[in-house]
Amino acid sequence: MPSLSNRKLWFVGIGGAGLSGYAVLAKAWGAEVAGWDRYETPYLDYVRAAGISVAVSEDVEAAPAGFEAVVSTAFAGQAAGVSRAEFLAELVSLQDAIVVSGAHGKTTTAGMIAFVLDRAGRDPSFLIGGEIPQLGGNARAGSGWLVVEGDESDRTVERLRPKIAVVTNVDLDHHSEFASRAEVEELFGRWLAEVPQVVRAYELDPVDFELAVPGEHNRRNAAAALAALELAGVEPDEARRHLAEFAGAGRRLERRGETGGVTVLDDYAHHPAEIAASIDAVQDGGRVLVLFQPHLYSRTRHLVRELASALSKADVVAVTDIYRAREEPVEGVTGKLIVDALTEVRPGATVGWTPTVEQGAAFLAARARPGDVALTVGAGDIDRAVPLLLERLS
Repeated sequence: MPSLSNRKLWFVGIGGAGLSGYAVLAKAWGAEVAGWDRYETPYLDYVRAAGISVAVSEDVEAAPAGFEAVVSTAFAGQAAGVSRAEFLAELVSLQDAIVVSGAHGKTTTAGMIAFVLDRAGRDPSFLIGGEIPQLGGNARAGSGWLVVEGDESDRTVERLRPKIAVVTNVDLDHHSEFASRAEVEELFGRWLAEVPQVVRAYELDPVDFELAVPGEHNRRNAAAALAALELAGVEPDEARRHLAEFAGAGRRLERRGETGGVTVLDDYAHHPAEIAASIDAVQDGGRVLVLFQPHLYSRTRHLVRELASALSKADVVAVTDIYRAREEPVEGVTGKLIVDALTEVRPGATVGWTPTVEQGAAFLAARARPGDVALTVGAGDIDRAVPLLLERLS
């Protein structure tokens, strides 16, 4: 197992999906680790369980004397230190790695690979941008392959040098970074040219066996995982057997409860292609009700019509205001743009402009009936709506 025993590391933004995992892995590899975040997050449970001290306060806390700082993208420019991307590149260089990138499906595909390696007794390390309940979290240190998500949103995947690279698909998802899909293709082309073994998942047929996770998109994710696992030395028959048992990642069509005859699911989809795939995956003859929280002003502005078209697959839709994340507000760009476009795409549709998460939960609950599926969708904090929905439906 790699060693970081001579290092003292301070993580700025340690409660995030990415940095929380890096901190857990660094601790397991022998570093002295501590960190700061502005808010409590679910990922901090795993961080504290690993014996890592965490400070939570409004103001950014600089690294203590003698510590190196690793700074989350969310706090870039607010604290001195190496970037998340630079530190991840170092981790990938220390262990044989499989890096999964692409516009959609990274978390699920990486989770599938790590799960099969675990069940096949290969003791993997992993750093995944979402919780894998069957593996007990989003990160672990092992002696086998290191499975990592690579982020194309800020071009940092190009810095990673794994033994195996997986690109799930190519799409224009980050309009503040890329001017065209061609730029995204060029980025992946340069990266893959530097990696010994490559899986281009978009060239593969979806798997033809039954999975525990629904949807055509997950059959494609599974095909990518199988190809990577074969390159990593796992026999195809063994990989298929374990893969069929993979129950999914957190916030990826995650079943959160059922009350009043209504099933409530939560999903991270935020791009039109992902939203359409998620709605398709849960349609089984009953009605689908969607509460959608747009993510980023740039994405909403550029993809209003596409988002409306994807949401039009649902029977009832409520749209909240935009989750700003790292962007500043843009005048005239709100979630209502999607509502207006949806009424044009599908005249007469049951659609509501519900600026707050609370209003959206109330809108869906008031229109739900037994047999429906209620789906909360978005990459922000829309999962806050889940307990509100369950309470109103009970």
